[in-house]
Amino acid sequence: MAIRIKVWGCRGSIACPSLTHMKYGGNTTCLEVDAGDQKFILDCGTGIRNLGQQLMHSDAGHCDILLTHTHWDHINGFPFFAPAFDPSRQFDIHAGHLMEEGGIQNIMETQMQNPVFPVPLEAMQSNITFHDFPAGKNLDIGTSKNTKVKTALLHHPNDATGYRIEHGGKSMCLITDTEHIPGNMDQNILTLIEGADLVLYDSTYTEKEFPSKIGWGHSTWEEGVRLCRKAGVKRLGIFHHDPDHDDKFMDNIAEEAAKEWSGTFVIQENMDFLVE
Repeated sequence: MAIRIKVWGCRGSIACPSLTHMKYGGNTTCLEVDAGDQKFILDCGTGIRNLGQQLMHSDAGHCDILLTHTHWDHINGFPFFAPAFDPSRQFDIHAGHLMEEGGIQNIMETQMQNPVFPVPLEAMQSNITFHDFPAGKNLDIGTSKNTKVKTALLHHPNDATGYRIEHGGKSMCLITDTEHIPGNMDQNILTLIEGADLVLYDSTYTEKEFPSKIGWGHSTWEEGVRLCRKAGVKRLGIFHHDPDHDDKFMDNIAEEAAKEWSGTFVIQENMDFLVE
């Protein structure tokens, strides 16, 4: 009853293909999560293109796409997601921050309109259904009673949604993008991640960098450690790497974080692992 996670993109802000970013990757956020026979895609950053190429060689006919939010780095890979053009496939796209802003379908259509993009959303021949919900709601998706999806509102410009996927007694959470208030742990996050087996947390900045980035909507790995310890989380995955943080910089973070808490590790693109 394990949960499988494949990391197709773990970078934040903008894709940064470079020889200095090979180890941790340059693609922006996209995770493939398999919970039993149910497949989830979390965010549609540039990493979703490579995921799509793999899915075209599989018989995965349906999956749920869970969007944390719709800033460019989390959706700009979607127009290049090959399975969305395949009429034999079905996708349910969920977003928790746009109910008062015209809904998720409107945003996904807008990013594919002239003169921004030459191929409209209507060119995608798969069966795509859009779902808006208020962040904080538990989602009733899928057919398995062994799988649950819980959500929480995050502190980010234009809002964002955190997700918790539970399956067969195991749980993983994606908490990005979010900005913490120093000295004041986010209760929404603590409630969502309580007792989780794995939390992937927005660690865009270090504590040293954070004061000059207040208002930009991101957090630190140090805050992630504090939250996970408080909530009794088993493991913390440092996630959403700043494009200015090259492999050497990230190696230093990995070393510092492991010394701070042994349950911490840095997420790398193309990681494929089980939560069990």
